Amino acid sequence: MKRRILRLIDFFYPPFSKFIPLQTFRYAVSGGSNAALNLLIFFLSYNFILNQEVIVIGPYSITRYIAAYAMALSVSFPVGFLLNKYIVFQQSDLHSRVQLFRYASVTAMSIYFDYALLHFFVGYLGFWATPSQALIIVILSLFSYFFQTYVTFTTKKRSL
Repeated sequence: MKRRILRLIDFFYPPFSKFIPLQTFRYAVSGGSNAALNLLIFFLSYNFILNQEVIVIGPYSITRYIAAYAMALSVSFPVGFLLNKYIVFQQSDLHSRVQLFRYASVTAMSIYFDYALLHFFVGYLGFWATPSQALIIVILSLFSYFFQTYVTFTTKKRSL
């Protein structure tokens, strides 16, 4: 499966090879695919699965767009980690548990900013939920790329 995904992504790389490194291209394709999956699940959850504006789970009440976000994240988090680990940052020699912890940390930061921005765009500005989520994904993807490249999936420094 890994080789098939790599062959498919790398097949489309030649026209971009003069502009961006292969790893950045793989990150963009993998991240874009995962973002599209996240947005699709968000859209389906928000528009077709969740039918009340406020969702009550035990003693907690959450808005429909936050519940849709949680549903989408429950799928896109593990998919994103696996794509980054096995497709984009294959050269990283850090232990998987270290990578997962760091990936979870940046995801937690992204969740906080996503939550705040989603409330701002939808709750305060009255924008539509799905386009707001799409814009937030673009903003947070830039942040995530730099964190994943230089922290999460870096390589150990070798001593001579």
